[in-house]
Amino acid sequence: MKKLYKIGGILSLHDDELQALAIPERVIQVKVQIPGADGKIKTFIGWRSQHNSALGPYKGGVRYHPNVSQDEVIALSMIMTWKNSLLQLPYGGGKAGIRVDPKSLTRAELELLSRNFIDAIYKYIGSDIDIPAPDVNTDSQVMSWFIDEYIKITGKVDLGAVTGKPVELGGISVREYSTGLGLAHIAKLAADKFLDGIEGRSVIIQGFGNLGSFAAKYLSELGAKIVGISDSKGGVLNYDGIDVNKALEVKHRTGSVINYPEGKKVTNDELLVSQCDILVPAALENVIHKYNAPKIQAKLIVEGANGPLTADADEILAHRQIPVVPDILANSGGVVGSYVEWANNKMGEIIEEEEAKKLILSRMEKAFSEIYKKYNDLGDQDLRTAAMVVAVERVVKAMRARGMI
Repeated sequence: MKKLYKIGGILSLHDDELQALAIPERVIQVKVQIPGADGKIKTFIGWRSQHNSALGPYKGGVRYHPNVSQDEVIALSMIMTWKNSLLQLPYGGGKAGIRVDPKSLTRAELELLSRNFIDAIYKYIGSDIDIPAPDVNTDSQVMSWFIDEYIKITGKVDLGAVTGKPVELGGISVREYSTGLGLAHIAKLAADKFLDGIEGRSVIIQGFGNLGSFAAKYLSELGAKIVGISDSKGGVLNYDGIDVNKALEVKHRTGSVINYPEGKKVTNDELLVSQCDILVPAALENVIHKYNAPKIQAKLIVEGANGPLTADADEILAHRQIPVVPDILANSGGVVGSYVEWANNKMGEIIEEEEAKKLILSRMEKAFSEIYKKYNDLGDQDLRTAAMVVAVERVVKAMRARGMI
């Protein structure tokens, strides 16, 4: 909210307009119950926040996590509004979460939980209303259960009602790697502006999951040198360079990249403050804060995770003149990939993989150009503020045109 009010000041918005932007249009709370393997009923709470529909149907992921809260879901749905606006996607922002540890469930219980969640919210979703997608601890299999249950209940074979599906159900193969692909190319564009190019630049990636590993792959192909990687168990630092394919094999075989044979073993905290040209925090939120921000040695930060920097860290890094490419741009390849999948479903499956990649990258490059221009126009603001100004202004104009404010 503090950031939104700052943007409101730059755009000269009045309080009523800021309230209209801040408050979600609808928050659906549901009770999801399933019979456990022991015969007892297990009860979970879930939410779907539909933040803003000025630009189109709500769009955003569904997460399964034991610490999910209504406030978190609402905040994330607002971020999706800005992200979709920034990328000029025909969507508003949405987000969902169920407070559950999916690792504690059997596969059958997980399937039933997923189906029962759709049973609870099906009236409020659809390809022209609200389109769920994968997020933390959900994947293409969960989306398969979602779309199957939606079709059963509604009688509508509306494959565009959910994205992140398997290819066999109208998904697109590029969706699996679109977030990492997009981040790598945004990092290149930022390096061209701030570091005189990506070629030979040293990169540290904190978080070597789907996003981090694909980002490493594509950054390597663009000429960067991956010198540090990590996962939840720790990381490795090797200034001679890390072989991304070998690191993936080690992680698959041993369970962690910390077992990569060459280089120095480090903690995640140590990795974040190690020397490099480009730092990609691609794991958890708030990992860069007021205590370690003064120690950051990177010359450029590209946010892979959602919210990896605290507000204090933002201010410290801005004062230190270390550019930060914000998450709403850097990790938006996933939602642009979802948009291409949705559009493909709407048109009858006519988009090929290479065309999909070009669509994703061109949309992200256009957004970067807009942000960089706004960054220069504003003069005394950081890239995050520039991105937010572009995104919020577009939503405000749509709301005014529709008479919503």
